[in-house]
Amino acid sequence: MEIRSPFQLTPWVRRLLAANAVVYLLTITVFTGPWVFETFAFSPGGAASRPWTFFTYMFLHLGLLHLAFNLLMLFFFGPAVEERMGSSAFIRYYTICGLGGAIFSFVIALFVPVAPFVGASGAVFGVALAFALNWPNAPIFVFPLPVPIPAKWLVIVLATIDLALAISGARDGVAHLAHLGGFLFGFLYLRAGRWWSRPAILPSERRPLAPALSPKKGKKGSEEAGETPSLGVRGRIAEVDRLLDKISASGIDSLTEEERRFLDEISRELRHR
Repeated sequence: MEIRSPFQLTPWVRRLLAANAVVYLLTITVFTGPWVFETFAFSPGGAASRPWTFFTYMFLHLGLLHLAFNLLMLFFFGPAVEERMGSSAFIRYYTICGLGGAIFSFVIALFVPVAPFVGASGAVFGVALAFALNWPNAPIFVFPLPVPIPAKWLVIVLATIDLALAISGARDGVAHLAHLGGFLFGFLYLRAGRWWSRPAILPSERRPLAPALSPKKGKKGSEEAGETPSLGVRGRIAEVDRLLDKISASGIDSLTEEERRFLDEISRELRHR
C-alpha cells in the first residue's frame, strides 16, 4: 500500500482548497461589485428570500487573512479526517457543518440581531472537531507558542472563545455564531454515528505499522507463545493495509463486523507494545 505523507492532500480537501481560492480571486479581480456579497453572503434577515445563501456563504471571504486562516485549518485537519471517513462521507459532513453554521445563526437571529457573514469557518471548525474527537492527543503547533497543544484542548479553547465573544455581542466582523453552529451540528452528526469510537490510525502513523506487527523472537528465533497470528505476520499486515484502503475509499461504515473486530484486535496489540 502507498504510504501517505501527512501533508498529502485528499481529493475533497484539494477541491475545497481550490474552490475557495478561485472564488476569492474572482471576487477581487472580476466580480468586484458589492452585489456579489449582497447576493451570496448569508444574512439571517434575508435568508428566506435567498435560500441559496445557506450554502454559498461558505465560499466567500472578506480578505486574504480570513481566507488563509480557514484554508490553513482545512489543510492541516482535513486530509486525516477525509481519509478516516471516506471522501463521500467527508464532503457530506463538511457541508452539514457549513449549513449548520447558517442554520444556527438563523435561529439565533429570531431573538437577537445577527449581521450578515461569509466564510468557510463553520464547516472548517466542524472538521477540526472531527479531528480532535478522533485524535484528541495529536500535537498541534500554534504560532507563536513554543510547544504543541493537544488537538482536544485547541478545539475546546476555540469553542470557548467563540462562545464568550458571541455572548458578549462582539462586533469584530467574525461569524462566531457560525463557528458554534459548525461545532454543534458536527458534534450531533458524529455522535449519531459514534464515528470517533471506531478504530482509527492517522495517515502519518501507517509507516510503523509493519514493524509493530512483526512477531517477537525468542532465543531460538521462533515466535513467542501467543504471538503467532492466524493469518501469519505478512498476512495480517496485508489485511490491515487492505482495510485501511477500504476505509479511505468508502468510509468506516463499509467495514463488516468481522473486519472491525480484526482492527480492534490490531489496535489493542499496538497499544500494548
